[in-house]
Amino acid sequence: MANATDQSLLEALLDSWDRNNTILVNLLRAVPEGGLAVRAMEGSPSVAELFTHIHYVRLVFVLEDAPEFARKLPEEEWFAERDPDRIARLLNESAKEVRDAVKSKVEAGRDMDLHYDHPVLLLQHMIWHEGYHHGQIKLALKLGGRPITDKEAGPVTWGVWMRKK
Repeated sequence: MANATDQSLLEALLDSWDRNNTILVNLLRAVPEGGLAVRAMEGSPSVAELFTHIHYVRLVFVLEDAPEFARKLPEEEWFAERDPDRIARLLNESAKEVRDAVKSKVEAGRDMDLHYDHPVLLLQHMIWHEGYHHGQIKLALKLGGRPITDKEAGPVTWGVWMRKK
């Protein structure tokens, strides 16, 4: 890294990634009983499958762009894990893998191996991808009769983004 300003900016970007993962795990923890099996409609992925897909996608992009940080991929991309604690562990593990890969590449001044003009773009892609699925999860739960209210979701989502340290 060139200087303290660059390091400060990298830390802010990594903090945004950490907050994104916290929000995702918070959403998982807010899913009501039976909600992991809910689907927006027949043929759509279940809420559990959306969470495990997010984990899988993180790992695939690290494998393709920073293989030195990669670990073995799950056998399935969309698996219906029923244990929220296990899903949370998977999400935390893959979030750390993405974080470590991006941090290392930026600090070393190295490009990603396959995608992206800059390693930070991996973080931005993942945040966009996960926000998209966050909305799908909330909509599926609403359609399935197990909504998470804005009053419940706000403090564990928007509140995480907006709080100062």
